[in-house]
Amino acid sequence: MNRRSLLVRLGCAAALMILLALAAGGAGLTLIFDRQMERRAVAELSLYLKALAAQVRLDADGTMGLEATPSDPRFEQPYGGLYWQIDGPGRQQLRSRSLWDEALPTVDTPPGRPLRARWIDGPERSRLLSVERTIVLDDTATDTKVHLLVALDRADLQAERRSFLSLLVPSLVGLGLLLIIAMAGFIHLALRPFRDLQAHLQAVRSGHGRELPRGVPDEVQPVVDELNRLLAFHDASLERARTQAGDLAHGLKTPLAVMGAAARRARDGGQAALADEIDEQVGAMRRQVDRTLARARAGMAAALGYRSTPVGDAVNKTLRALQTLPGAQSLDWDAEVAPGLCFAGDEGDLMEILGNLLDNARKWAHGQIRLVAREAGARDWTLVIEDDGPGLPEDEALRIERGRRWDESRPGTGFGLAIARDLVEAYRGVIGFSRSPDLGGLRVSITLPGHQKKE
Repeated sequence: MNRRSLLVRLGCAAALMILLALAAGGAGLTLIFDRQMERRAVAELSLYLKALAAQVRLDADGTMGLEATPSDPRFEQPYGGLYWQIDGPGRQQLRSRSLWDEALPTVDTPPGRPLRARWIDGPERSRLLSVERTIVLDDTATDTKVHLLVALDRADLQAERRSFLSLLVPSLVGLGLLLIIAMAGFIHLALRPFRDLQAHLQAVRSGHGRELPRGVPDEVQPVVDELNRLLAFHDASLERARTQAGDLAHGLKTPLAVMGAAARRARDGGQAALADEIDEQVGAMRRQVDRTLARARAGMAAALGYRSTPVGDAVNKTLRALQTLPGAQSLDWDAEVAPGLCFAGDEGDLMEILGNLLDNARKWAHGQIRLVAREAGARDWTLVIEDDGPGLPEDEALRIERGRRWDESRPGTGFGLAIARDLVEAYRGVIGFSRSPDLGGLRVSITLPGHQKKE
């Protein structure tokens, strides 16, 4: 789980708040149920107490008795959970059969006071909810006070409470799950503009657009506006850098041409050694300028995803150009490009990579050159170029990175492979050199990220 994810943090916070709200609601409902259940029990006990009060009699000899006992069977069952007790004059006491040989504690209260409910200790270490009242028997010669008590075992109330909780807990769990699912859906919809923004940024990155759409929620609109201004600034910076690079290249052509003319005059004047030295330095300057400009241009284009270039078209153009060079017609050119494969960058950069690698293969191949471009994973593509030439020793691969030639027996500057490496690395790709297992010559493999299908 990514703790930095906004979706995860909002989801966890929402789930926590839902759980807390359900817990508080469940506790509140349980408390309300307990209070209501206790009120109902007191009301039921009050009815029993009134029934007892109506049945109490006092005989002529002062003996206390009942005309009839309450009909609830729990009064007849020993320790049945429902009890009554009457305390009369002369310590006379009448009890329900359910009390057996136990007596309940009473508190003397003045006659006429409202019913009193309280918790008392009962038989078998039980807790009882009792209702008590003191009444005066008016049908006697003297006003005689009688104390009435009816009690209910808390176990009966607990049973009802457990029954209530057995329904409440699953209901709250189900409600919680529904609320969490609903909240997840709401959060998913709330974050949808950010996913759309990511998709539009990827389209800009791959070259399928240069501006983000403006039809977004008001909360996201400021971000979109700032990103559009940033993209416009980067595009302007890229064009300005391209113009400056072109001006630099043009500005260096004249001094280099003058130095080349000076070398020719020196050679005509019999100073061949001086002319060769000047030509060598002019060539080195041109190579360094070409390499630096190519890397700078590729770095800017790769950073902004300037456009998406079909690989097949670039390969065909490069092959047509190379096959016009001397000796190219005698070679067997085998090219295989996956349909719809695109390079997320400038067409000129891709053709320069292909041109340098294929031209190097042309110089060294005996009779066959093979090119394969295909997808590699979800967002990468690979380019493999092989030839049947002498191949490249592994310990010489690092020299190419510095722009050195690893063999002086073929014409060329030796900077082609180094420039290709610079361009690949500018697009965050990987290039490798090895010996071809099939053809026996040099095998150059390139992996470039972020390929896009051509629509």
